[in-house]
Amino acid sequence: MRVIPPSELIVNADGSVFHLHLRPEQLARTVILVGDPGRVERVASYFDRRECEARNREFVSVTGSYRGERMTVLSTGIGTDNIDIVVNELDALANIDFASRTEKAGKTALRLVRLGTCGAIQPDLRIGDRILSRISVGFDGLLNFYAGRDAVCDREMERAFVEHTGWSPALAAPYFVRCSDALAGLFADATVEGMTASAPGFYAPQGRRLRLDPADGELNAKIETFRHGRFRFTNFEMEGSALAGLARLMGHEAVTICTVIAQRVALDMETDYRPFVDKMIAMSLEKLAGL
Repeated sequence: MRVIPPSELIVNADGSVFHLHLRPEQLARTVILVGDPGRVERVASYFDRRECEARNREFVSVTGSYRGERMTVLSTGIGTDNIDIVVNELDALANIDFASRTEKAGKTALRLVRLGTCGAIQPDLRIGDRILSRISVGFDGLLNFYAGRDAVCDREMERAFVEHTGWSPALAAPYFVRCSDALAGLFADATVEGMTASAPGFYAPQGRRLRLDPADGELNAKIETFRHGRFRFTNFEMEGSALAGLARLMGHEAVTICTVIAQRVALDMETDYRPFVDKMIAMSLEKLAGL
């Protein structure tokens, strides 16, 4: 059994994992992930009971229970690089013995549900709609650093997309990953199924122009017109691809659900989107409590 060195798995003096500041016993099997640290309290306010809280940088967490279901809510901050930290450390908490620094013989499959916001890129999607990312597409390149990436990705869709868009070799190779079938089924009646692009930035990577122009001014139009079977791109966000890919590689169940707060085609934006997000939170907790 391989022993993981202290430089690779960093454990704090109190026995917590390096970035998240959580100890193994403080983690629930069901984990709700939100980007904004301020949204953690909004989720936790629904809990019937709280066990513990942790805070370090943008990583804020509360573990408690809702209607008898133990849950952890954790903020990730923005970007797939942060998801790389979060998912690896959550997996370490669940599946590595910190005392021996070895993998546990019996693995725990976590349920990872990301609740976020997004911009819709199809005209029939409205502000307030909840999009479930049946397929997450990474423009960030993160999963390409991991062995086994091809085994969890849809290579046929990747090739078709690269051909359709004339994808620049200067950009990271895109990857296409499906979410958990079980979690997709759980939320199917309360969401719109979609294919989501995870961009490595908010501005040019999503086709926005302020003072700098995107390298390919037509890329968004190519993305919007891509079709593969029943799938089309529905929205942009910035974390779901890494979550879907890493969860698949590690044997966890994961899904991303995002509330539409910007309609990119209609050039519309709702800045007071809290009521929509609150409805998404309440719906998700009810579904997860019924597992």
